[in-house]
Amino acid sequence: MAEAHQAVAFQFTITPEGIDLQLSHQALRQVYLSGVRSWKKRLSRLKNNFITGVYPASPSSWLFVVIAILATMYTRSDPSMGLIAKIQEHLPVSQSLSPQCQTVVSAVLFSTLLWLSLIFTMRLCLKQLLSYHRWMFEQHGKLSNTTKIWVALVRIFSGRKPLLYSYQGSLPNLPVPAIKDTVKRYLESVLPLMSASEFERMKSLARDFESGLGNRLQWYLKLKALWAANYVSDWWEEYIYLRSRGPIMVNSNYYGMDFLYVTPTPIQAARAGNTLHALLLYRRKLNREEIKPWLLRSSVPCCSYQFERMFDTCRIPGEITDTVQHWQNSDYLAIYHRGRYFRLWMYNAGRLLSPREIEYQIQRILDDPSPPSAGEEKLGALTAGDRVPWAQARKQFFNSGINKRSLDCIEKAAFFVTLDDDEQGMMGNDPDGSLDRYAKSLLHGKCYDRWFDKSFSVVIYKNGKTGLNAEHSWADAPVVAHLWEYVLATDSFQLGYNEEGHCKGDINPNLPKPQRLSWDIPQECQEQISESLEVAKALADDVDFHVFPFRDFGKWQIKKFRLSPDAFIQMALQLAYYRDKGMFCLTYEASMTRLFREGRTETVRSCTSESCAFVKALESGEDRDHCRRLFRQACDKHQHLYRLAMTGAGIDRHLFCLYVVSKYLGVESPFLKEVLSEPWRLSTSQTPFQNVELFDLVNHPEYISCGGGFGPVADDGYGVAYIILGENMINFHVSCKHSCAQTDSHKFGAQIRRALLDLLALFCPDQNEPTIAGNPQTKKDL
Repeated sequence: MAEAHQAVAFQFTITPEGIDLQLSHQALRQVYLSGVRSWKKRLSRLKNNFITGVYPASPSSWLFVVIAILATMYTRSDPSMGLIAKIQEHLPVSQSLSPQCQTVVSAVLFSTLLWLSLIFTMRLCLKQLLSYHRWMFEQHGKLSNTTKIWVALVRIFSGRKPLLYSYQGSLPNLPVPAIKDTVKRYLESVLPLMSASEFERMKSLARDFESGLGNRLQWYLKLKALWAANYVSDWWEEYIYLRSRGPIMVNSNYYGMDFLYVTPTPIQAARAGNTLHALLLYRRKLNREEIKPWLLRSSVPCCSYQFERMFDTCRIPGEITDTVQHWQNSDYLAIYHRGRYFRLWMYNAGRLLSPREIEYQIQRILDDPSPPSAGEEKLGALTAGDRVPWAQARKQFFNSGINKRSLDCIEKAAFFVTLDDDEQGMMGNDPDGSLDRYAKSLLHGKCYDRWFDKSFSVVIYKNGKTGLNAEHSWADAPVVAHLWEYVLATDSFQLGYNEEGHCKGDINPNLPKPQRLSWDIPQECQEQISESLEVAKALADDVDFHVFPFRDFGKWQIKKFRLSPDAFIQMALQLAYYRDKGMFCLTYEASMTRLFREGRTETVRSCTSESCAFVKALESGEDRDHCRRLFRQACDKHQHLYRLAMTGAGIDRHLFCLYVVSKYLGVESPFLKEVLSEPWRLSTSQTPFQNVELFDLVNHPEYISCGGGFGPVADDGYGVAYIILGENMINFHVSCKHSCAQTDSHKFGAQIRRALLDLLALFCPDQNEPTIAGNPQTKKDL
């Protein structure tokens, strides 16, 4: 407890004999060790910034250049063509140095300038190379000679042993597509969703926009693209996330689940010990930039900037717009248990607490019998309700005094932890219903026992199950998934538990107790808490969730058909929606644009003319070969759209930014207004499984996560998240709203399962159990 230690490190009293100074050596030692740890972090950050700053060169390459220049000069050659002599003439200390020293100093300065020039040139070359994207549109194993040469050059200019942020300065900026290309792709995407008259009307609006206002808006957008690192990301974060005035619970936040079939320990405090320790181990790797940058096809780097605000971050409410605040290296966590808030210090004597020590501290909180103070128990409901009342309450009741200090402890914590008294996970007596309740618990809980503004909140259940809830504005799901996969793997395969289920290691009974946070919440604030809770509960109760693992077949079988697993699943979703509703709808699939600096996401419009033609042909009972041909065309089209989105040639982010520019200029565009008001009744997202090397799904297939999910985007639509695990499993998370009589998550889940099996039958009608034969992993999985 750094503040407490500093407060009692010395005490003094004034006596007739003078000042009596009393020093606490133990407290001073704690302060000293905390300072040492802080300076180590600063030096490590400075070193990493330097290494990243000179990448793709290395610091040792400077010495090589200096030695090479001096060796060349020793042979009486002048590699600088007179520049070294010019530098020598203008040295400010030339009077006090011998001619030989002046020459050496001048040569070192020239070598340094040459080295920096080479770094700049290498970065520029790498940036140009990474702007080439034709490789993405070529088939695996059938690369053109141009692409093969490009791959070799990328590897040459990429340097060795990159840190997490090493490639940031070499990533290209997101290009602004041409207006005519975006309009053309948009019209192509809505063609199967409109009647002939509606399409002609939209075509006319698009034509007017393209030839008129669009060019003016495009000019401003190109100007921004020249100035900013990314012309989309800042506006996307502000206008899509931070300016939203409705609840972020359900509407924006998303969740991640624990292992599906395994609970490493049933002891709540022990599971918390390993999980929290693993999270801070990840933060240490993050601060040291030891996490490997994500490379597509082992060669093409992706942007890592979203990792910067993973820890020590909180969304701060505002009346007009929220803000995201990030602090540096908090030493403690904010813990919630039975209506009380605690601060748990995670470092002692300058070192991270061991899992056993964390378990001991967590057990202290669990055993604490003190009741919550007035208004404390449901305080978190403020973060679950509408944003404006929360901003006003924060300004009025948490702006000073004890409430401000306690709120600061929560907002500046490394992350938030809830010790939940419920038991969750897949239960043997009701596996389907228990998974649905587990998902709803992680998505919204009791609406007051999570701090939805924190970058992420970890939930530890009474039976040892875990999960997390993440705020969306600071990063997208794949970044949080990378963290969570590391935590699950480290918890089970590296840290482990003893035979009794406790964390390994020894207990230090002298650790200071977790600090209970104090509050003075007036009646008026308690009334606002109740109002926010009422809003949040109405929203939470309306969510209809269904989570189910699909184990009939998976990625292995789909690839055997020479099809993309993602495209296969997307076509199954189109078929399922058509069967459920009897019509097609505008479909959103999230794609990433992290090939570009500060890239986030782009939309893939999965409902295409090709997918609609396939679904209609299959449902009308047309010839199997004809349906297979249409299905492959639909999958190929989907893959093409996905690649366009990843390479900056998507539709929706461009149109969104044009709309923002029109609002800044105060002009109205009927075309943009109509485009951005179209509802996404089917919103989908694949959660990638990234840290494959940390898991052994062959020998331990039960150690797989169930993935994560999100709430429905449209009141009358579905949200579908899915994760492809191993070779023979796909987990689905389906959400909708009870208030819409036309939607039912369980019914739609059954349609998805049926659609997947029908697509399988389309390709292997005579094989009842296609995954059993030929795949050595399958029998063990099943």
